[in-house]
Amino acid sequence: MEIKYLEDKDRALWDEYVDHHAEATFFHKSGWREVLEKGLGHRAYFLYAESEGRICGILPLGHVKSRLFGNSLSSTPFCVYGGVVADSGQVRAALESAARNLATKLEADYVEYRNLVPSESGRPSKGLYVTFRKTLDPDPEKNLSAIPRKQRAVVRKGISVGLRSVIDTSVDRFYEVYAESVRNLGTPVFPKRLFQILKDVFGPACEITTVEHQGRVLSSVMSFYFRDEVLPYYGGGTAAARENYANDFMYWEVMRRAVERGVRVFDFGRSKRDTGSFRFKTHWGFEPAPLHYEYDLVKASDIPDINPLNPKYRFFIAAWKRLPLPVSKLVGPWLARSLG
Repeated sequence: MEIKYLEDKDRALWDEYVDHHAEATFFHKSGWREVLEKGLGHRAYFLYAESEGRICGILPLGHVKSRLFGNSLSSTPFCVYGGVVADSGQVRAALESAARNLATKLEADYVEYRNLVPSESGRPSKGLYVTFRKTLDPDPEKNLSAIPRKQRAVVRKGISVGLRSVIDTSVDRFYEVYAESVRNLGTPVFPKRLFQILKDVFGPACEITTVEHQGRVLSSVMSFYFRDEVLPYYGGGTAAARENYANDFMYWEVMRRAVERGVRVFDFGRSKRDTGSFRFKTHWGFEPAPLHYEYDLVKASDIPDINPLNPKYRFFIAAWKRLPLPVSKLVGPWLARSLG
């Protein structure tokens, strides 16, 4: 067995492995190497194990080095899932050993593994995040009926006021809505080029659903398709979205359209426990499942605590919400690229 770095010529073999391995996710796709490097300006190190000319394990890593937030190696930064995908414990151990050696060389504080399921490594972990996944019925009406009564009523109100959804091929309208939404939440926005690169890299697997009302854009979401799953990932709404039920209608439309494509699993993504997004997803009838983020502490002595719930960031978040939108779009990308 040999540990190698992914090269362009091997991308098809890597993705074939991802497509057929039960533990792999959309965030293990080789395209994230290009997204990290071209969209966010970070060096990516995608490791794989090869035995007898065949890939038997992968570990996509991104190196995020920031004066504000430290020096880390993560699988996969800016994504909700990651970690090693391997055919055996021996392969897993070899890839994790290679990751630690790389982290030492890069003088990284730690290696972060964003696992869907816990490993048996004994590494320290934190349970801040949960994910929400649900199996869909082939009949859209049965999926609508499965939404709890109060939330279903909100979706029906969006339908009754005449909202409509369209699939956008451009990122322009999506980005304007998304930038306003994350500013209002006190979060720096990613650069617009990131979303264009996501569209270019993942093609039909990356789809933008935009909700309109009387010609005005109210909300928009970028979703990823992987195998038989849909993952609405980057989304937001304008100030008028709530009063017109546009955000609720938007996610219903993603679900409805996905079922028409034969999708069986709706992945609502991660949320921090006991936050607004956490409660929103439970109102849809989704049950939270813990995510197991584990840390190999290389130079660091403690698990990092870089998240909006950390009290030391409260002043920054409150101040960011008051920024004029053009200023947040100018300064935000510089900060957001460090928040892996």
